[in-house]
Amino acid sequence: MSKKKARRGIPRFQHPIFETHCHLDYLEADQLTATLEKSAACGVDRIITIAVTPGNLDQVLALANSNPRIWGTQGIHPHEAEEYTDAVGELIGQRMSEPRILAVGEIGLDYYYDHADRAVQRRVFESQLQIAVDTDMPIVVHTREADEDTQAILANFSSSLKRKGVIHSFTSGLPLAKYCLQEGFCLGFNGITTFNQADNVREVVDATPLDQLLLETDAPYLTPVPYRGKTNAPYYLPFIAEKVAAVKGIDVEQLLAAAWRNSMALFFPEPS
Repeated sequence: MSKKKARRGIPRFQHPIFETHCHLDYLEADQLTATLEKSAACGVDRIITIAVTPGNLDQVLALANSNPRIWGTQGIHPHEAEEYTDAVGELIGQRMSEPRILAVGEIGLDYYYDHADRAVQRRVFESQLQIAVDTDMPIVVHTREADEDTQAILANFSSSLKRKGVIHSFTSGLPLAKYCLQEGFCLGFNGITTFNQADNVREVVDATPLDQLLLETDAPYLTPVPYRGKTNAPYYLPFIAEKVAAVKGIDVEQLLAAAWRNSMALFFPEPS
């Protein structure tokens, strides 16, 4: 009987890695401890865990306050837009003064699943963009099958968003990518870049300037090759870095250094 080919081990690079988008609150306590330990051993030095619902705003804040390697965001995902209320918006705005909270997100539009009415999604997206403007914070944007409306809404706010933000897990078309890059936003790339059928994403990676590119996993989803089928985690970021570097035609250490600089500039800007 032939043995199944063993998966390659996780590579360890010299430069530290910044995980800009994952969902640590989806893990049980023992899983979380193991994940953080393994991620640190694989060079992941900073992690941003992302809020998506009114119900996990407190969990994300608690996680961000629980470990010196973890920071968080506050925001309502388009899937949950119908749960957004004025009180939730007020809370998100207040949380922007928390030292471990770095952005308004995950916010945006999702016309693929349509879990919430599209008009409600647009209204809630706009409301949270205004919070980012009012609090001078960057945004973390989710957009799927909604390129035109995403661009139209961003166009109404971009000039007022001094710290811009990131379009995470970028899978949209080149026109939206070019618009966002022109406006000064970063694009976030994850395990999708390693998927066989993701030539469209790799095309956007190739078109993205090195100083506007971020790395993420979106864990526990979108596990990169060669670990597809397993639960994703920040410690798989080295595989994503390798693929992005290959698409850009540069050394992976150069890619990691650039992604780190970009992440720090976006989320930890130097005081003016």
